[in-house]
Amino acid sequence: MILSMTGFGRAVKQIPNKKLTIEIKSLNSKQLDLNVRVPSFYRSKELDIRTLLAKSVQRGKVEFNLFAEITGSDSPYTVNTQIIEGYIAGLKKVYGDAPEQDYLAMAVKMPDTVKTQREELGDEEWDEVSELVKEAIANLVTYREEEGVSLFNELTLRINNIAQLLTEIPQYEEERIITVRERIAKNIDDLKVNVDENRFEQEMIFYLEKLDVTEEKVRLEYHLKYFKEELEGGESKGKKLGFISQEIGREINTLGSKSNHSQMQRIVVQMKDELEKIKEQVLNAL
Repeated sequence: MILSMTGFGRAVKQIPNKKLTIEIKSLNSKQLDLNVRVPSFYRSKELDIRTLLAKSVQRGKVEFNLFAEITGSDSPYTVNTQIIEGYIAGLKKVYGDAPEQDYLAMAVKMPDTVKTQREELGDEEWDEVSELVKEAIANLVTYREEEGVSLFNELTLRINNIAQLLTEIPQYEEERIITVRERIAKNIDDLKVNVDENRFEQEMIFYLEKLDVTEEKVRLEYHLKYFKEELEGGESKGKKLGFISQEIGREINTLGSKSNHSQMQRIVVQMKDELEKIKEQVLNAL
C-alpha cells in the first residue's frame, strides 16, 4: 500500500525523575534528510536513534526532537557554596558595608557558582528511551498510512480519468483522417495544377501514416495499467510512480502533436490536466 511522506508521530513516557517526550515530523524529500535534536545527556546515542529512524522512515525530510523534563527531587545541578562565600568575601572588601542580599545577588552571577553533575546514561534508561523512539516511529508510520489512503484514492481517480479520456479518442480518428484528406485535396485544387492521382494517393497514405496514433494509444494504455499495478502493490514506490508518470506524459504529448483535430486536442488538454495533478501527488508518495 502506498504511504505518504508527510506524517507526525509523538510519544510520551514517565521514567524515574524524568518525563520524556518525543516528536517526529516528516515532509516530502527526494532522499532521507534527518535532523535529530536530543539533550546533551543522550548525545552518545544519537547514531543509534538515526539508525532506528532510517530503517522505518526510509525517505523524507525528518525532524526528530527528544525533550527531557526533570520531575524528581534529584537535580544534576548543585550550588557551589564555597565559591559563593569566597565571592561575597571579596565583594565586601571592595564595596564595604552593604545589605547581605546585595552581595549574594552579585555573587550568584559569577562563574562556577553552580556545578553540573554529569551522570552516565545507563542501559536500563536507554532501553526505556529506545522503546519510546520506536513508539513514536510507529505513530509516524500510522499517520503516513492514513495519509496514504487519501493519496491512493486521489491517484486512482486521476489515472482512471486519463484512461476514460483515452477511450474517447477513437471516435474522432476516422473523422480526422477524412478532414485532413479533404483539406489537402482542396488546397491542391486551389492551386489549379494537374497532379498524378497515383502519386497523390501514395503521398497521402505516407502522410496519414505519420498521423496514426495507434502506437501511442497502446503505449499509453500500457503505462496506465502499469501505474495502477505499482500503485496497488504491496510496497510504496513513489519514485517508480514518478518515472511512469513521465512516460505517460510523453505519450500524451505525442498524441497532442499528431491529433490535428479540435476534439482530440481538447481531450489531450484534459489528460495533461489530470497528469499534472498526479505528478503533484506522487511527489508526496514514499
